[in-house]
Amino acid sequence: MKHDFFSLKGKVCIVTGGYQGIGETVAAYLADAGADIAIFDMADASSVAEKIAAEYGVRAKAYICNVTDPENVQECIDKAAEDMGTLDLLFNNAGICIHKPALECEPKDWLKVIDVNLNGVYYVAQTFGRYLVANNKKGNIVNTASMSATIVNIPQGQASYNASKAAVVHLTKSLAVEWADKGIRVNCISPGYIRTAITGNSNPEWQKLWIESIPYKRMGTPEELAGAVIYLLSDASTYTSGCDMIIDGCFTLV
Repeated sequence: MKHDFFSLKGKVCIVTGGYQGIGETVAAYLADAGADIAIFDMADASSVAEKIAAEYGVRAKAYICNVTDPENVQECIDKAAEDMGTLDLLFNNAGICIHKPALECEPKDWLKVIDVNLNGVYYVAQTFGRYLVANNKKGNIVNTASMSATIVNIPQGQASYNASKAAVVHLTKSLAVEWADKGIRVNCISPGYIRTAITGNSNPEWQKLWIESIPYKRMGTPEELAGAVIYLLSDASTYTSGCDMIIDGCFTLV
């Protein structure tokens, strides 16, 4: 390409929830696009970082981070900035789902989902945004929402998850407007059913119904999300902010 709009060379990208699943796979693709990677996860993702560094020839480090703890998030941001020399990009991906119908969802279940999926996304985005402003830098954020922000999944009950992801979409739009004059773009992706270890362990009858309901007649793969994340983090999308990109094999269209 004469104009390599999609290159992330020279950039440092934080990936939350990068130990496994979507985060792990997309982190590798971001590295393939040239970015150095800082993985934030509750689990020790050192082996993932080492594999990425060896395979793609970039710098990659892992940090044990509880995204629901603002002080811990600040510590990890500070340490990653010190280790990497700078921070430029954020793939704000950490999330959980508890399949419980609303009548059975206890307060502790509700609070856990909201704390990780909404509060965690906010704390990391806020702390990263403050870092950029304090250092007079521009930067880009991609949050992971879900098609569940747009539709109600069946047959499983997951009102807590759906509500949290709908909030992530509107948080994304709100931050995009607030931070437009600071040179910070904020977008989100909304995946449909993606084949990961988590969905693979779900009720087989649910999986059968999901696949039958998807026009593509299959789940997506984490690799099929990577291009959207690279686009939104790269200079190919400099006039795009507040976008919710639904990637669901047409599930929400029918």
